[in-house]
Amino acid sequence: MSTLPSIKLLSSQLSNQIAAGEVVERPASVLKELLENSLDAGATQIDIDIHQGGIGLLKVRDNGHGIRPEELSLALSRHATSKIASLDDLSQIHSLGFRGEALASIGAVSKLSLSSRFKDNDTGYQVYLAGRDSEPELKPIAHPVGTTVEMRDLFFNTPARRRFLRTEKTEYGHIRTVLQRILLSRFDVGVQLKRGQKTVETWEIAADKTSQLARIANICSTGFSEQHLAVDQYDNGLHLSGWISQPSFSRAQTDMQYFFINGRVVRDKLINHAIKGAYQDVLYHGRQAVYVLHLRMDAGQVDVNVHPSKYEVRFAQSQHIYQFLLKSLTQVLAATKPSAPAAEPLKKPQVETLASAVNYPTPAPTNHWQVNESQQSRPVDARDLYQQLSPSSIAPAATNYLPLEHESTYESKTEIPPLGYALAQLKQIYILAENAQGLVLVDIHAAHERITYEQLKQAKGKQIEQHLLVPIELELSSNELNIAKAQRPLLAQLGFGVEIIRANLLRLSRVPQLLAKADTGQLFRDVLSDLAEYQQSERVNEQIDKILATMACHGSVRAGQSLNRLEMNSLLRDMEATERSNQCNHGRPTWTAMSLNDLDKLFLRGQ
Repeated sequence: MSTLPSIKLLSSQLSNQIAAGEVVERPASVLKELLENSLDAGATQIDIDIHQGGIGLLKVRDNGHGIRPEELSLALSRHATSKIASLDDLSQIHSLGFRGEALASIGAVSKLSLSSRFKDNDTGYQVYLAGRDSEPELKPIAHPVGTTVEMRDLFFNTPARRRFLRTEKTEYGHIRTVLQRILLSRFDVGVQLKRGQKTVETWEIAADKTSQLARIANICSTGFSEQHLAVDQYDNGLHLSGWISQPSFSRAQTDMQYFFINGRVVRDKLINHAIKGAYQDVLYHGRQAVYVLHLRMDAGQVDVNVHPSKYEVRFAQSQHIYQFLLKSLTQVLAATKPSAPAAEPLKKPQVETLASAVNYPTPAPTNHWQVNESQQSRPVDARDLYQQLSPSSIAPAATNYLPLEHESTYESKTEIPPLGYALAQLKQIYILAENAQGLVLVDIHAAHERITYEQLKQAKGKQIEQHLLVPIELELSSNELNIAKAQRPLLAQLGFGVEIIRANLLRLSRVPQLLAKADTGQLFRDVLSDLAEYQQSERVNEQIDKILATMACHGSVRAGQSLNRLEMNSLLRDMEATERSNQCNHGRPTWTAMSLNDLDKLFLRGQ
């Protein structure tokens, strides 16, 4: 008869090795902990040396304030830290590290030496630990002010874990990823990286925007540094700064997305959702934005003590954070339209815009719509809805351009608007124009589609909700029903009239008007799912915008439609006045340009 195992205490060595598994996954995770300690110590210069992808050796030296001799041995103990002292301190975390288990965990699975000279001392000291459960020995050494941590033979005493490490090249790649995050989080720190005593790269302190963009170009490519939009937004204790990519620059992967909260790199679903929402109708399908963003906020409003890796966070007011990020980045992206250096505006007579100069094709009826309660007696087709929201019913953007008879009389290039003046229409698809720099080429349909779409979005507030002749009844889970009850005011703002019939049964009596023919039941469930995860939802606006985008496509100038120069110039002026007009609704570019120098190179002029 077999006996059941008895309960007993784990040895100190085994418990340390188990705890190390939460902190030490690979050499890159060791580097992350050591770099964070250096930054918390006030370092402005960090030197890193690695061998065998950091498995054989990982050495980090900094010029921070150092560690007092009597505290060196204690620094290698579990849960020993100078960064918090009480439970209250956990609600106001200002340092990158604070748990106090990093050095102890690293020392439990490697051969670790810790050398430091405190800023007020003339002598440095060193302690050494080799995965043993013993008291480290302290000895004096020559050392500059600051700290050096040297880790050798990672997982030498846990061969099962060492087998899971990858090739030297792969581990080095992970080290580079960690280092890049630190470099983008702290431009006020210089870093030198060596492999086997050979300097691989040096990053100097980046004190101004020019040098910061140079560091960004080094890490995120020159394409991003050249095609970025600066962000600097404030609201009620929140400060968002950094750089996001113009919609014309994107990637297939999410490998160039960096977000920092109070200097700490984080990966958060709510943040990602907000940024994705800001890019939703300017980024080409399947592409990913590039960004380096820093959010500064009250440390008491964000919990960084969620996971040992400290990448995950929780917000005290997540909805406020979400709306701030979405609004801030949407405003920045709205400025993506043709622009030129500031100049004195031309005094030109007002003329009609494209919205009134071109006959909009009216889409044929495709389905039936129901409108407000007073009109329930008759179905309304898409033609009626389109006529209510079509650009012809919206005040067009102010349009100024030089009339045809005067187009050749301007004397100064500073008078030329960003997109210049139309020369011709190419194959009834493109506008050829000349601006101060050279040649401009405009995709007529794509450009007009964006103009129409933005006008429709401005007018969509006129169409809020409609009563349903036959209400929709939905069987919901208890969790979904609780969310619907708690979020009823927000659901009403989105256009949903919600009635609780009985347990798990809900009735929709009103829905957003433009979505009356959509799969409203599934949409409502998706909204509830968003509310459960993000405490709010943009699905209704996204669905309405999709419909408006379709309407804009049908209501825009089509390929093969001839325009005169008056109409072409009107389109150019509308583009200059319309937000996001650098891209169509699907994220494709609406125009491109070639400077005179570009053209000269194309034809080998001057060579």
